[in-house]
Amino acid sequence: MSTKLWTPDSWRDLPIKQQPEYTDLASLKSVETTLSALPPLASPGESRALKRELADAAAGKAFLLQGGDCAESFAEFSEENLRNFFRVLLQMTMALMYGASVPVVKVGRIAGQFSKPRSENTEKKDGKELPAYRGDMVNSMDFDADSRSPDPERLLRAYYQGAATLNFLRTLARGGYASLKQINSWNMEFALSSSQGKRFAELIDRINECIGFIHACRLPIDDVEEFAEASFFTSHEALLLGYESSLVRRDDFDGKYYAASAHMLWIGDRTRSPEEAHVEFLRGIANPIGCKVGPSMTPDTLLKLIDILNPDNEPGRLTLISRMGSGKIGELLPPLLRAVRQSGKTVVWACDPMHGNTIKSPNGYKTRKFTDILAEVRQFFAIHKAEGTHAGGVHFEMTGQDVTECLGGAQAISEMNLSDRYHTHCDPRLNASQALELAFLIAETLKKQKN
Repeated sequence: MSTKLWTPDSWRDLPIKQQPEYTDLASLKSVETTLSALPPLASPGESRALKRELADAAAGKAFLLQGGDCAESFAEFSEENLRNFFRVLLQMTMALMYGASVPVVKVGRIAGQFSKPRSENTEKKDGKELPAYRGDMVNSMDFDADSRSPDPERLLRAYYQGAATLNFLRTLARGGYASLKQINSWNMEFALSSSQGKRFAELIDRINECIGFIHACRLPIDDVEEFAEASFFTSHEALLLGYESSLVRRDDFDGKYYAASAHMLWIGDRTRSPEEAHVEFLRGIANPIGCKVGPSMTPDTLLKLIDILNPDNEPGRLTLISRMGSGKIGELLPPLLRAVRQSGKTVVWACDPMHGNTIKSPNGYKTRKFTDILAEVRQFFAIHKAEGTHAGGVHFEMTGQDVTECLGGAQAISEMNLSDRYHTHCDPRLNASQALELAFLIAETLKKQKN
């Protein structure tokens, strides 16, 4: 546990990774000052509500579904894309809720996921070397010097797009779009119109029977809030700490500091050093937080991180998001689960089956195989069952668009298809059909484990 006094800017005294090299520091400072006076995007009360739901997930009484874009973009921001994303997330929720027989905590990688860590600081093309693309809130994908120069004004554009995104999603969640009857009609349409949907027709029929039973009990399904509305929260990786700390607000209710950029923030596998700036920043905010757990994580380092990030062992405070790869999870995850369990730490364990399974296709596209993603998720559940711990959730890079970025699934996307609709600004995402197919397959797995 750190005894150092925490402030929203105490991270500035420590080593930091994955930051853009701004040339106009006066402009950066001006933008951060502007951000510090703008309204919060997420309220402390909402963050506390999410923490309560995640506490249930830590105890096996709820299930976390966290999903969304690899990196949000300014160019693809539209009502249609947001609506399609939310529709798929709700459909996945219903499948998982039926399979897990517990409430599903819905958290989007959205309204702030505009920056990405990179393996290299620069990129080379045709003999020219420029700064790497770090997400739309930093620079542009266009390969020229002006586009790749980090621009502080992009931080403001990300804030305003995040505000508009969150406002629209709130209207969908509370305005009838998320009603149980509506979601079930979408799933029935999925079963009738797609090849993979036919496989899950029986599961969808069972969900229909449950809704029919609710009607038979004369419960007004359209008028009861729990049936007609959905709780929904936002999250993103806390990467650009100048942006994040500018949006920290102290709550009058409990006197604690909250990151107002999202309901939940997480630290990536590249920035989780206990002695560095990102861990320092996240330890002081009262939001629910996450930490990616990759192949290099050791039990000792993990326990040290837990002590720093959740010193009071508060349920729902900390989610550990494993991202091992389908070929490594069987060996690497069990020792970590045992160490955490034996220490008495309370955490949510979630599975990110995307980042450990990235490959490069022969035609040069970065991609992921649906079979590898599914294999890692299934191993995650099996390992938790064997260890007597709770598999608390899943974490996906996905979109509501019909992209061709990940291989396989019932659509049988091949390497030849990747170029058809490869739109990602960073990593390959599951498309709407693949994400829904995966949710139903996970629901089948969860149902079998309970029987």
